[in-house]
Amino acid sequence: MSDEAKSVSRIVVGVDGSEPSKAALRWAVDQAKLTGGVVDAIMAWDFPTAWFGLAPPMVTDPADYQKQARDALDQVIEETLGPGRGRPVELRPVPAQGHPAAVLLDAAEGAHLLVVGNRGHGGFGEALLGSVGQHCVQHAPCPVVVVRGSGQGA
Repeated sequence: MSDEAKSVSRIVVGVDGSEPSKAALRWAVDQAKLTGGVVDAIMAWDFPTAWFGLAPPMVTDPADYQKQARDALDQVIEETLGPGRGRPVELRPVPAQGHPAAVLLDAAEGAHLLVVGNRGHGGFGEALLGSVGQHCVQHAPCPVVVVRGSGQGA
């Protein structure tokens, strides 16, 4: 049997807490159920860079930022999928430091599929595809699914 036949289908999904990213997470889990795969739920974080006259936060240790991102990611996953026990697929939460597009593209190396919501927390609500999704579609090392999220307006 070849290594490819033995490998588990790995699906990477970008999660930022927006409704489209929650829809993408649900879609990725459903797809993993169909394919017997695992889901890597990725949340990008970065150090704050501009304070606009405000005092910078007291958190200075990268591990503190990593923990805050992990806590936020766990909360979004639980809100979206319910409590962890009895989930139909293996779900691996991964907070990662960096720009969301770069983080997702790095995580997608060797994955079978990259899933993103059609837009996240960016400023152009009317856009059909956000900048991160657009960048992923153009540069991903694997197929990309863009999921249109619910709750995008009336």
